[in-house]
Amino acid sequence: MPELTAPTSSSSADQALLLEVAQLVVSSLNLEVAAAEVEADMPLYGDGLGLDSIDILEIALVVSKHYGLQLRAGDEDNHAIFVSLRTLSDHIAAHRTK
Repeated sequence: MPELTAPTSSSSADQALLLEVAQLVVSSLNLEVAAAEVEADMPLYGDGLGLDSIDILEIALVVSKHYGLQLRAGDEDNHAIFVSLRTLSDHIAAHRTK
């Protein structure tokens, strides 16, 4: 897999945050992939990283604690937030308190 690519100008998450979030995802789920190998635009669900709803709940919990933001199970924006590492990182960049 290619390494993380730099975000486009429309993205608010920088390269360092993308890698940091990838490391959180990989470590919290004990994935057998290096964080640097997680592509920024790879889908988190299904054919991409292959995560399921339980994995996403775990990520939401870790991200909430680490960055001081609220990700709630019933939030209608969750589908858009958890599309990819980039969309999750963009959401963190815009809403983090830590």
